[in-house]
Amino acid sequence: MTTAITIYGIKNCDSMKKARAWLDDHGVAYEFHDYKAAGASKEKLKAWAGELGWETLLNRAGTTFRKLPDAEKEGLNERRALTLMLEQPSMIKRPVLEVGGKVLVGFKPEIYAKEVSAPRKRA
Repeated sequence: MTTAITIYGIKNCDSMKKARAWLDDHGVAYEFHDYKAAGASKEKLKAWAGELGWETLLNRAGTTFRKLPDAEKEGLNERRALTLMLEQPSMIKRPVLEVGGKVLVGFKPEIYAKEVSAPRKRA
């Protein structure tokens, strides 16, 4: 039995391209969920925030967040951050990878190598 792997993000994001290329190069089967096409679910964001913390999920370095008025950036809490991420999914750090009951945020080849394995080929 293979572990279902889903990668969440935006198709044209550079980090997403690197992560998907790594998965492809290592023969890892995965499902891609594009926030731009399919949106992000409130339940999924809440679950990730519960596991990792909303601060880990919020992409403060991205253009979308930086363009927010300062008043919207100040005093952020989980409820407000989740609302912002739902309204503008590009504010969610990318990629988010669900694998084997774990959630990984961002792309680091060494972490993928440790946490993700390709399905074994049958003899």
